[in-house]
Amino acid sequence: MDKSSDLFYFTRPTTMKHIADYQQGSIVSQTLIDKRSGTVTFFAFDENQGLSEHISPFDAIAIILDGEGDIKINGKKHIVKEGEMIVMPASKPHSLKARVRFKMLLVMVKA
Repeated sequence: MDKSSDLFYFTRPTTMKHIADYQQGSIVSQTLIDKRSGTVTFFAFDENQGLSEHISPFDAIAIILDGEGDIKINGKKHIVKEGEMIVMPASKPHSLKARVRFKMLLVMVKA
């Protein structure tokens, strides 16, 4: 079954950190839910890959599934590791960089 095109795959128990594999020198993302009320997106970052500083109009929760990364929120750097989570408040600049290969689930709440 092709995981990337069949949402039905995720209606059964799934090991989150195995949703997608790492790709060398790249960022892999897969949107699992995309609704008016919010989104759930899986990310796999290869070492030293990241997202440049940006602002979102919505609150977001990053749930760390594997590895370790730096998430900077409003100028303050936070080191996040497997099993942890962090909230990125709406309208606050934030960025991310993988210290090592790094997977996360991003839950964005549109209110």
